[in-house]
Amino acid sequence: MDLLGSIMNSMDKPPSRTEKEREMLKKKKEAIEQRQKEDKERLKRFKERVEGKLISHFNDSKNTTLKFEPMDQIYRSIVHEAAEAQNLLSFAFGTDGVDRYIRVYRKDHPPCEDEINARRRGEPWNEQIKQQLEKNRELQKLEDIESSKKPKKIIPNSNYKDKYAHLIGQDAALEAAKKTESNKSYGFVPSENKRDHRSIEQTLADIKAKKRKIQEGGPDEVI
Repeated sequence: MDLLGSIMNSMDKPPSRTEKEREMLKKKKEAIEQRQKEDKERLKRFKERVEGKLISHFNDSKNTTLKFEPMDQIYRSIVHEAAEAQNLLSFAFGTDGVDRYIRVYRKDHPPCEDEINARRRGEPWNEQIKQQLEKNRELQKLEDIESSKKPKKIIPNSNYKDKYAHLIGQDAALEAAKKTESNKSYGFVPSENKRDHRSIEQTLADIKAKKRKIQEGGPDEVI
């Protein structure tokens, strides 16, 4: 006999179950199986009711949508499956575990994007709301067209007043950025002030006197 066999033989064997324990285990197993069978039958009956409800409701061409009450995920999966089998569309809305429900639609009358978004937000939806949204969208479209026709105002990426603020300071930069106007009188001298009112004789005499001073090395006289 090897070592492992020797060790196994030396260990105590687990105590055998009593008849009472075996009977309790058997009943527990049977109860589980019975509950599973009942759940299966209940889900089967639910599926049959859903299929019958869908057929009955959508046989009338006037009916385009059908709302189911909030239910657990396993039941919602059955509704989705039944709707798909009958060539219908199904959407789930609401909060899971709180008020999650399913709404089924005909494929030739699917919900618009506005309706899906509204129901996902938990907001009401009807034909009046749909028409109002379409009207608002048309008005917005017209406003965008009118706005595109107007000349756009060009806005600079930066404030020109701050361009040189880091060099000469904020106050000086603002002062330099102010609009300046030229002095209209700057650089203009009246023609009357430019006239020489001296006589010819006086002018000749002043010229001769200037030349004499230059020859004598004296300072120039401004004429």
